[in-house]
Amino acid sequence: MRVGLYPGTFDPITFGHIDIIRRAALLVDRLVIGVAINRDKGPLFTLEERVAMIEAEAGRLAAETGTAMAVHPFENLLIDCARDVGAAVIVRGLRAVADFEYEFQMVGMNRALDDSIETVFLMAEAPHQAIASRLVKEIARLGGEVGKFVTPPVRAALKAKFG
Repeated sequence: MRVGLYPGTFDPITFGHIDIIRRAALLVDRLVIGVAINRDKGPLFTLEERVAMIEAEAGRLAAETGTAMAVHPFENLLIDCARDVGAAVIVRGLRAVADFEYEFQMVGMNRALDDSIETVFLMAEAPHQAIASRLVKEIARLGGEVGKFVTPPVRAALKAKFG
């Protein structure tokens, strides 16, 4: 069974993330969505809230794609998380060239730590390439409409956070 790991902070999960999850599911038998616990980023949503949002989407996408999915919070090194869940592949989403430089460095470091785990990059589909969780939160905070970027439950959660 080929297991893939799609890691991220998902604060919050966006249509861009959902696009990558849907497409990554076609490449593996089981997809683990790793929710990074990154205290330095100071997420808007708690870990529990992020996991719940992702589980709701993963359940729907698993039914749609026929691929088993699980949500796995982690606070250790990405490569250690990949080993923990038995992943042979780490899936990373790219939006723009700016993402590539950072991701390129990460792949090099991960390969140095464990060269048996491959990294696969998926470009977000064109309508989703500009979506960033950071920008979605900013739009919501300033009272803008985020329905083009997130699902209705995530939109409602953002509204609840910002009033």
